[in-house]
Amino acid sequence: MAFLELQDVQKRFSGGTVAVSGVDLDVEKGEFVSFLGPSGCGKTTTLRMIAGFERPTGGRVRVEGVDVTDRPPNRRNVGMVFQSYALFPNMTVAANIGYGLRIRHVDRKRIADRVAELLTLIHLEDRGERYPWQLSGGQQQRVALARALAIEPQVLLLDEPLSALDAKIRLALRQEIRSIQRQLGITTVYVTHDQEEALSLSDRVVVMNDGRVEQVGAPAEVYGKPETSFVARFIGHLNIFSARVVNPGQGRVAVGDQEMLTAIPLHNHPAGAHVQVAVRPESLRLGEPLAGYNVLRGTVTDVVFLGATVRLRLRVDEHHEVSVDTFNDAEAALPEIGSTVSISFPASAVLGLDNSPELPREAQAAARAPRGEALLSASRG
Repeated sequence: MAFLELQDVQKRFSGGTVAVSGVDLDVEKGEFVSFLGPSGCGKTTTLRMIAGFERPTGGRVRVEGVDVTDRPPNRRNVGMVFQSYALFPNMTVAANIGYGLRIRHVDRKRIADRVAELLTLIHLEDRGERYPWQLSGGQQQRVALARALAIEPQVLLLDEPLSALDAKIRLALRQEIRSIQRQLGITTVYVTHDQEEALSLSDRVVVMNDGRVEQVGAPAEVYGKPETSFVARFIGHLNIFSARVVNPGQGRVAVGDQEMLTAIPLHNHPAGAHVQVAVRPESLRLGEPLAGYNVLRGTVTDVVFLGATVRLRLRVDEHHEVSVDTFNDAEAALPEIGSTVSISFPASAVLGLDNSPELPREAQAAARAPRGEALLSASRG
């Protein structure tokens, strides 16, 4: 039996709006699971139903075998960390952390001991008597985390807790959250639209779209073997080609007048049919191709420095531009804009997409935000 169970959980709001449609999920004890998806996909609503702030219109929520679907938040042993910190400004850090224990009428000495323990855990031992406004944003979020942990919850819930912080603090606190979670072994559900957070933090990622679960899997699985076109398009960046089937038996397709061999089953696509295929930018290599590799030629249109990597843009034909990611090597000369270069890749790197519509514009923006730009994805159709 799973530690946290969501069974056909649904949420409909007045007017017939369906926010969550039939979510099934089993979370094991001590597991770190992230809900990932664009704004409006239902991930936060699902989290709020686990917490008890929203009541499902269908389905059940169970924690350690106990049905808590109809219990109010104060009768569920869950800890919640909000994006906005939600600290009491008139209370000290220590008082904020101990608040949940005080309203449960826990003994004062036990509260003091627990607060001291948590202040050490979040590395704010000397900040207990300060007020939230005297702390940085990262420190305030640590206090919010400690307050959620103080009651020793069965499940820890985090709703985009790092989105208000700058990149450097976000990275450091992300690592700290994961370290604390592993140290305590607490079952954790995390909501984010940031792919890098979800992939780096989680044991498993739940990708949501339009109130439905598109895929559940380990980060490497969701990243490398997406099960739907939405997952492939949402997570990271793809080079997508509209290709013409040349020989379905061989898996051979053409992009413009340049052919490539694929590992895609094309038996249902006759010669001349059009399909969408994709290649990840890091699967492409500059220079002399290896034996048996596909080769495309293109003109360099842009060179973008991304720190550890450099992204080149190549125009392959009038309809297709390709991104190529390569490591930043100070000793290697990069091609100049306007030069013609060859890129190569194995047949196994060419992956199929179904012909479902493109992501909505806002979802594309979320998927390709700068902080996630180095994360790349593909689909096997």
